[in-house]
Amino acid sequence: MAQRSATDSNITPRQIRVIGVPLDLGQSRRGVDMGPSAVRVAGLDARLHAIGHIVEDAGNIAVAIPEQKEEGAANVKYLKEITATCANSADLVLKTLEAGKVPLVLGGDHSVAAGTVSGVAEFYRRQNQKIGLLWIDAHTDMNTPDSSPSGNVHGMPLAALMGLPPVELGNLYGFSPKVQPENCALVGIRDVDNFEKEHIRKSGVEVFTMRDIDERGMRAVMEEALRMAGRGTAGYHVSLDMDWIDPEDAPGVGTPVWGGATYREAHLAMEIISDHGHMLSFEIVEVNPVIDERNQTAELAVELALSAFGKKIL
Repeated sequence: MAQRSATDSNITPRQIRVIGVPLDLGQSRRGVDMGPSAVRVAGLDARLHAIGHIVEDAGNIAVAIPEQKEEGAANVKYLKEITATCANSADLVLKTLEAGKVPLVLGGDHSVAAGTVSGVAEFYRRQNQKIGLLWIDAHTDMNTPDSSPSGNVHGMPLAALMGLPPVELGNLYGFSPKVQPENCALVGIRDVDNFEKEHIRKSGVEVFTMRDIDERGMRAVMEEALRMAGRGTAGYHVSLDMDWIDPEDAPGVGTPVWGGATYREAHLAMEIISDHGHMLSFEIVEVNPVIDERNQTAELAVELALSAFGKKIL
C-alpha cells in the first residue's frame, strides 16, 4: 500500500469507484472515447490512493461506435444509443452509491452526464432528498433538437436534465427534471448558441460566465454557485468539462474555446468544492487525447480530481 505523506493527513478517506463511459456518439469530432484511458494512463487511481482514498476501478460501460449504428434523426443524432448508454451508466452510478462509494465518472462526451446525474438523483430521490448540480463548462449544453445547429447530443444533456427535449434522455427512472433549477449552477460559460440563450433564461438556472469570474474572482463565484447547489439538497454532483479551462492549459478537448479558466483558477475552484465538503459525485468529460499534447489535458484532469477530493498545497 502506498504511504500517505504528511501533507495529505488531513484528508478523510473516501471509497471511490471509477467508472469509464467512453461515449463519443454525442459529437462529430472523434477521440473522446479514448478519454477514460488517457485519464487512467495519467495515474488517476494510484494518485487518489496516494492521498489516502480507497479506489476501485469498475472498468468501462459498453458503448456502441458510430461505425456500428445508423445516425438517426439529423437534429438529434444517435439518441437511441446514447440514451441506452446513459441508462446503463445511471444504473452503475446508483449501485455505486448504494454500496456507500463515491462515483467518479470518466467520459466520453458530455452527453454521459445525463446518465451520471440521473443515477445520483434517483439514489437520493429514494431517500426523499434532492440533489444540486454544478455544471462547469465553456458551454451551457442547453440546446434541444429544435434549436441545435449541429444535432449533436453533447450540446443537449443539461436541457434534458432540466426537463426539456430530448425527453428520452432526461426521463430515465421516470421522473423529470432531475435537478430543480434553483439548485443548478453553471460556471465558466463563454460560448452559447443564439437559440440556446432563450432556453437558459426560461429555465431558471443560475449562470456564471467568464466575465463574472473576471470581474468578481473565482472564489466569489464558486462560493455563490455552491450555496445555490447546496441549498436544501443532500449535496451536489460536479460535472467538469475540460473545455472550461483555456486551451493553452487544456488543448486536448472536444470543443476548445479560447478565454477559459487558467490553471490556477481551475485548481482553486476544485479546492473550494473540497472545502465545502458536500460533493456527492464527480465526473470529467471531453478529454480528447487525439488532439492533446503529451497527455497534458488528461494529466490536468487528474490533478483537478485530486484537488476536488481533498489534495491541498499544505
